[in-house]
Order: sequence, then C-alpha cells, then structure tokens
Amino acid sequence: MIEQIKEMANAAFNEIVEIRRHLHQHPELSFHEYKTSAYIKSILTTWDILFTENIADTGIVVLLQGNNPELKTIALRADFDALPIIEKNEVDYCSTNKGVMHACGHDAHTASLLGVVKILNSLKSEWEGSVKFVFQPAEEQFPGGAQQMIKEGVLENPKVEKMFAQHVFPELEVGKVGFRLGQYMASADEIYITIKGKGGHAALPHKYNNPIVAAAKLIINLEEHFLQYQVMPSVFAIGFVQANGHTNVIPESIELKGTFRTMNEEFRDLSHKKMQEIASAIAKGYSIDVNFSIIKGYPSLYNNEPLTKDSIGFANQYMGEENVITLDMRMTAEDFSYYSHEVPSCFYRLGTANTSKGITHGLHTSHFNIDEDALKVGMGLMAYLAIRN
Repeated sequence: MIEQIKEMANAAFNEIVEIRRHLHQHPELSFHEYKTSAYIKSILTTWDILFTENIADTGIVVLLQGNNPELKTIALRADFDALPIIEKNEVDYCSTNKGVMHACGHDAHTASLLGVVKILNSLKSEWEGSVKFVFQPAEEQFPGGAQQMIKEGVLENPKVEKMFAQHVFPELEVGKVGFRLGQYMASADEIYITIKGKGGHAALPHKYNNPIVAAAKLIINLEEHFLQYQVMPSVFAIGFVQANGHTNVIPESIELKGTFRTMNEEFRDLSHKKMQEIASAIAKGYSIDVNFSIIKGYPSLYNNEPLTKDSIGFANQYMGEENVITLDMRMTAEDFSYYSHEVPSCFYRLGTANTSKGITHGLHTSHFNIDEDALKVGMGLMAYLAIRN
C-alpha cells in the first residue's frame, strides 16, 4: 500500500503543483475566500467528487466511503485563507492580489488535501471506514473558521472519531516531517487597554493626571507577575503603545495592545482574572480609569498521545525513521486547536525548506515559499495516516 500511494502521489504531482500555484496566485483574506472556495469546488466537480458547501460560509466538506463505511470516520483538515502581506517573491505564480499573500502555506495545505482526495478516491476498494475532508476558511483571524464549522456540525453525520492536519514548516528540510506528543501549541488571547487620565501642560503637574505613568506601572507589574510562571510556559507581551502627547503635552489617554499565551487552559483562566486584578489596583492607586479588555482567542493545541504515537509509527513506515523528527513546543497558535478539544487529534509539520535552493524564509514573511516536492509527501503521508489509523 505504501508503494501504491507513493506512485499515485507521484502521478498526481504535476496537477497538484498546478493547483497550489493557482491558489498562490489568487490569495484571499480570512472570511472573504469566495473565489478560492469556488476554485476548490470546480476541481472536485471535475473529478466527479461530491461535496457539501457553505459551511461557515465558504467551507467545503467531502465524504469518501471505503469498505464498511460505518466502521470509523477519520477527518482531515486544510485551511485556505491568506495573509495581508505584499509578496516579494520573483516567481511565475506570484500573488496577483496586491497586499495579500499565501505566506503561511495554506495553498500547500489545500492542494495536498485535494491530492489526498484523489488518491483515496481511487483506492476506495482497498481501505475501510469513511474519510471526511474539511476545507476550512479563516484560520488566520479570530474567531477563526474551525469554531464555526464545529458549530455547524462538521464533526457530526457521520461522527468524527479522529482528526488530522498538517502544516508547512520552513524550519525543516523537504522530505521530513515532525510530530509532538501531547501539548504542542499555545492559546492566544488579545489584550486591549485604554487608560484615561487628565491631560494638560507638562509644566503644570498639579493640573494633570498622567496616564503614561500609570501605563508604565501597569506594564511593569504585569511583566513581573508573569515572570514567575515561565515554567508553564506562558508569554505576556505588550507590542503597541500610543499616547499622542508631546514634549510639553500630557495626553488625556494612552492605548496599549498585547498578547497573552499559555499551554495550560486552567492557568489561562486564572491569568485573565489576575490581569484584571492588577489593572484594578493600578486604577485605584493612580485615581485613573483603566479599561482592560481581553479577547479570548484560540485555545491551546493538544495532540492526543495514543493517536500521535501511532501516527509517528506509521510515518516511520512511510518516510523512514530518519525523516521523522520530534518537534519542540511552540508559543504560536492555531485554530485547529478547537478540533483537538473535541476529538482525538494530531497536528503535525511538513518540511518545506530547501537550503541548497535558498528556500528558507519563515512563515508570515514576504519571501516565504516552499519546495514543491513537499506536496508529494504532504498528500502521500496524509493518505496513509487516514487509512492506517
């Protein structure tokens, strides 16, 4: 079966590359992927593959049934939104939508998943159970497409028992993949703070209440609090400060924006309360108004240990043990995490770098690209994992 899947991946490779390049040329932002969705559906229609559409607006689901379709249902997910980045690559398939770019590899995810559809559809008589293919919009922007697709029943009818997703990884050479058992990625919350004081002439301190001083104290107190909990691990960071004062002008207010991330959902909830307590203490201590808002984003991503351990074994069979590595935890976030809190899930990484060709740029950068040979691995390994698990 391994050799058969590899042969089919090789046979489909040129077509899947063409699909990936089309997607790369025509990127669309989260919640606006109408042409992308239409293109995916046109490919499935050409292949005579039935699909369900309009899930979370632009989402698409394909259900393939093998022998004994009620035996199990495995789900595979690919996202297809892009980022607001101006592409600087000099390639024939460079983005034609100025200011929008597939800088996170979602074009490769979608093309690979379409390759898996093609492979498993051709092999339907040789595997058991059902496979649900989830083409998901809006991974890059809160509240994310995964949460909405779950609300609209993507894990039901038939009920999904296990779920997989792969993500491009420019820190890993093409031909390799990476897995991590258990906790892998962090939750991600957005912090918005407005501190309102009383402005005035800087030379007359008795007539103003400087919100910048309170903001400085708040940042320091929050930083010192979270330094105690680095073992969690967690990240608290303020990345935006705007006051619009001047050398001799004390502003009326100051705005702060930041992020809070952690691997522990219980610690996350406790930290939300603690941040509010610290902000309230600052407000009281400085006789100033502090509006501290936390927008709760994606939860932490947990790879089910038995499922991931089995999948590492299957990846070793398909790739060779020397090509399967263990990943470190990452404080980045992914909305696949919503699925991982609903069903046993495995989120793994697909090597896409090629140092000899200079394909080494990171995710979310204007020069990000992949070695397209990764698409062979992407569709082949995912097909094998789907039928073996």
